[in-house]
Amino acid sequence: MRTLIVTAFMSLDGVMEAPGGEPGYRNSGWTFDGIAFDEAAYALKAQEQDGAGALLLGRRSYEAFAPVWPTMTAEFPRYNAMPRYVVSTTLEGDDPRWPATVLRSLDDVAALKQTDGAPLIVHGSATLGHALADAGLVDRYHLLVFPVLLGAGKRLFSDADRDKTLLDVVDTESYANGIVKVVADVRR
Repeated sequence: MRTLIVTAFMSLDGVMEAPGGEPGYRNSGWTFDGIAFDEAAYALKAQEQDGAGALLLGRRSYEAFAPVWPTMTAEFPRYNAMPRYVVSTTLEGDDPRWPATVLRSLDDVAALKQTDGAPLIVHGSATLGHALADAGLVDRYHLLVFPVLLGAGKRLFSDADRDKTLLDVVDTESYANGIVKVVADVRR
């Protein structure tokens, strides 16, 4: 069985929207604005790429990444080489620049998790992340929490009324620039 990992840059108040400068969000690029770069804080990103077996994305994130990530061969060599899956009921087909298999339901994701292989990793994809967590399909969170409050914006966690989910924090580290790494397993 594969592990499903949701990874995110997150503000202290839970916002994950447009960390890298994506258009359309008031605070777009908030991970770079006023926060000093500390290479050590981003080591988790390299570990994720080295350990992942496949990417799992929501439609909007896939459509945003597909024209950009294939050109980033130095930054994302493994991600560009590994299988990609997009969960969508509306996507008519994959983007030939960055081919992916389209999954139509969370049942398809659950079936994919039952296969052998390295972890499935979810980048961005707020709506998908909510659905996966609410369905009990997330096994681990990799979070880089930034010392900033953004107020409005897409949040990492849904506001669904559900039972409490306990997490076991398996790794934390804080960095000189105020970023805090939190790696937590969903307790079963």
